Amino acid sequence: MKLTDIKDNLNIVNSVDWEMTPEEAIALHLEWGQLRGLNYYRDSNNETIYFAINNWKNPPTVSLVRRKGFDSEELSTFRMPERLENQFIASNGKHKGVFAVEGEIRDWLKKELAC
Repeated sequence: MKLTDIKDNLNIVNSVDWEMTPEEAIALHLEWGQLRGLNYYRDSNNETIYFAINNWKNPPTVSLVRRKGFDSEELSTFRMPERLENQFIASNGKHKGVFAVEGEIRDWLKKELAC
């Protein structure tokens, strides 16, 4: 699925949790405890759709992730604009992992998806 395909799918666009981070998604779906001040428990019926940045390979990519219970599915993976990619690498490039979509990258995604 390309970014334009995501934009054309209002069900997905309206389901994106822009505040969700990869860490919070794990906590919500695989652990018990508090998240954003609310008590959550592991539930295989909860579904979360969020964006994350994967920096395990070069270049870093943006993924649209659907997590439901123990299952996780990447609905789409794509590169961000070169300027944002370079900015991300400069600030996080030494650290491999999966990162939350924040700041200018989140703003860019919202603009692309007309949110």
